[in-house]
Amino acid sequence: MKRLTGFTLVIAILALLIGSLPAAAASKSVILATTTSTQDSGLLDVLVPLFEKQSGFVVKTISVGSGQAMKMGELGEADVLLVHSPEAEKKFMAGGFGVTRRLVMHNDFIVVGPASDPARIKGATAAEALKRIAKTGAIFISRGDNSGTHAKEKGLWKAVAINPNGQKWYQPTGLGMGETLNVAAEKRCYTLTDRATYLALKKRLGLEILVEGDGKLLNVYHVIELNAVKWPKINVQGGKAFADFMVAKKTQAVIGRFGVEKFGAPLFFPDAGKNPKSLGL
Repeated sequence: MKRLTGFTLVIAILALLIGSLPAAAASKSVILATTTSTQDSGLLDVLVPLFEKQSGFVVKTISVGSGQAMKMGELGEADVLLVHSPEAEKKFMAGGFGVTRRLVMHNDFIVVGPASDPARIKGATAAEALKRIAKTGAIFISRGDNSGTHAKEKGLWKAVAINPNGQKWYQPTGLGMGETLNVAAEKRCYTLTDRATYLALKKRLGLEILVEGDGKLLNVYHVIELNAVKWPKINVQGGKAFADFMVAKKTQAVIGRFGVEKFGAPLFFPDAGKNPKSLGL
């Protein structure tokens, strides 16, 4: 083997150091794929800086529907997921794409619409509200994006044996929750939303809560660490650090306080460590 000396040795060492820089930098970046509701509600604006300060990692947040977030996970395009589509999450875990799935928090879904309430759904159950909307042909705006909210909505339609697809009164947007609420507000019609996003945008919407409190409208969030066996290049350490952070006592306390000062009530309820059965899961 040829011995390296002097200038040649220095060049070799520099080459090794420079070559290691991208990997070192990448290891400090954590890609979080999450639902738009955690972004639109403002929760991540509070939690992400806390995590970055505490851990030294830098979070790159990709805010999409839960379905798309899990698709990113299946392709190894994220390091950790924060999603709210329980049935799809179970399939994701069964496929071996995740290694841990932990309960983080919940809030609820609500049906909002104009004060005129053309389908007369105010105070009805979720099932009765959808039946009245379909019967009257009142416009219903759907996210239509395979998100957790869309999955919940499809389950509600299925439960009342109504297929709204192709109906003139049923209008998918293919957009996130905040943007879908904006469309519903502009057209003065109904939509299903998580409570947190609605409250965060309420002042500019002019839409009212018409259906709430139904047990079928529970909205539960889990954090999922991805499987490095399938995707060796993902940031396992960063993903685990973020997942651990989300279920830590201090973070859970922050989640429980979020929204109280501005809205008089929390937008999310912390659930880490609870038995899923207590939430009907």
